[in-house]
Amino acid sequence: MLVPLAIFALPLLVGVSAGACAFSTGAGWLGAILIGIPAAGLTLGVGQILLGVISSIWAKLAIATVFVAPAIVAGYHATHGIAKHMMPSETWQIVFSVIGAIAVGVAAFLRVAGVAAADHSGRDMVQA
Repeated sequence: MLVPLAIFALPLLVGVSAGACAFSTGAGWLGAILIGIPAAGLTLGVGQILLGVISSIWAKLAIATVFVAPAIVAGYHATHGIAKHMMPSETWQIVFSVIGAIAVGVAAFLRVAGVAAADHSGRDMVQA
């Protein structure tokens, strides 16, 4: 379940941060939720729109990197949490955590690249 949701690590981080900021300024739980959810949705929406609109491959790679980096961190920590329960050696815990981070990062990148490719192919068919 972690791999399909890895692409949402950045929007989740932005939503939680915005909600925590709103809560710390006195907005309460309801205010934090009403700020956090739209912030997360806006982050995801802006990322998808930028991937669809921008034609430069380097810009798309930069946007994909912004979405994939938090997914790599989330993959590392999720795998590390599982590895801590499965093996006593800290060295092997880190080895498997890095492998998990790479796997989640690749999966997130392929998903982001798939979104960008789908938008690009649809645009070519409309112009043809």
